[in-house]
Amino acid sequence: MLATTPILLAVLYGLFMYRFSVWRTQSALRSQSTELDDRELLTALKPLATALDLDRIRVNVYEIDPINGLATADGKIYVTRGFLNRFHLGHVTAEELMSVIAHELGHVALGHTRKRMIDFSGQNALRTALALILARFLPGIGVIIANGIANLLAAKLSRNDEFEADAYATALMIKSGYGAAPQKSLFQKLDRLTGNRSAMPAWMMSHPKTDERIAAIEANEDRWLRTV
Repeated sequence: MLATTPILLAVLYGLFMYRFSVWRTQSALRSQSTELDDRELLTALKPLATALDLDRIRVNVYEIDPINGLATADGKIYVTRGFLNRFHLGHVTAEELMSVIAHELGHVALGHTRKRMIDFSGQNALRTALALILARFLPGIGVIIANGIANLLAAKLSRNDEFEADAYATALMIKSGYGAAPQKSLFQKLDRLTGNRSAMPAWMMSHPKTDERIAAIEANEDRWLRTV
């Protein structure tokens, strides 16, 4: 029992930190968000809602400048004010923003926001277990190696979630009549719009590289269009 106590504590710590992070994020979103009221975008949302047999899809605007979309554990969808500003400037289209919303709907439908609680707790347990083992053989650097392995696992799981949400979005965009073209064109713009030109190796990143995402979207698009 004593040998497993640090691992159990790590799991409990992971659960607590995840819950705290969710609470802090949702508090910020509640205080800094308004419901989307752009008429053109509300009209563009209707085909997505119809494809999902919903009366409407509610989207909130998070009043921050960075370009992003996100979904919370309670199923709410957000796009940032920075994204909307780019839309109003003509840098992105309504259809491209729909692909962002479809992607976030994918995270909700596939349970990614809830699964992260389990992932986060498991990663903490793995980190602690590895640190305990490696510290016996590699004093001083065992903890660093354990942290590195846990971080690589977290990045891999995150990339898998992104590919799954992309696939969901492609299917939804095709069913809605938009097709996958807006999703692909947005990815081609995003690095320039966000200033993200990371030279980090793909296996260390929490999101797949743009060319990998586009290739996966095209493969799904080809497969699904052949079955329609």
